[in-house]
Amino acid sequence: FLGIVLVAINPYEQLPIYEQDVIYAYSGQNMGDMDPHIFAVAEEAYKQMARDEKNQSIIVSGESGAGKTVSAKYAMRFFATVGGSASETNIEAKVLASSPIMEAIGNAKTTRNDNSSRFGKYIEIGFDKRYHIIGANMRTYLLEKSRVVFQAEDERNYHIFYQLCASSSLPEFKDLGLSK
Repeated sequence: FLGIVLVAINPYEQLPIYEQDVIYAYSGQNMGDMDPHIFAVAEEAYKQMARDEKNQSIIVSGESGAGKTVSAKYAMRFFATVGGSASETNIEAKVLASSPIMEAIGNAKTTRNDNSSRFGKYIEIGFDKRYHIIGANMRTYLLEKSRVVFQAEDERNYHIFYQLCASSSLPEFKDLGLSK
């Protein structure tokens, strides 16, 4: 079964359509009552989870630079707000926070995006019986192992390789045998 499909376009700038008041406007609404929005999709999943007491999935797909990670963050912000945990635990920040080392290992320059995540992400959010977020787990999958040995024209390897080479003169990196 395929549910609702939302086609979103990354405007490459911040718009005032993801603020707290917009979350509250979509909370409790039926699908189709308001304009298409990631919050409408999140509300529908949240309602079905509560009504049917079954797991729900939201699949965010798109090309490099399409805004998949940002869309996932907005959905998490919606769940944290309507689930009553946004102010208590800042769950969105905790779940989606990636260390700079992980970003350096998994991000690269593509022809469409200078800092494109090359990870696939699977995020599980746990809710209690009152439908409040009680925890989350994020798994990451490195999607482009081939980038280690080959990059397309005008693209770059993973950022970590350039950072290591730039640091090759530091004493702690001497044993790695790095060169420029």
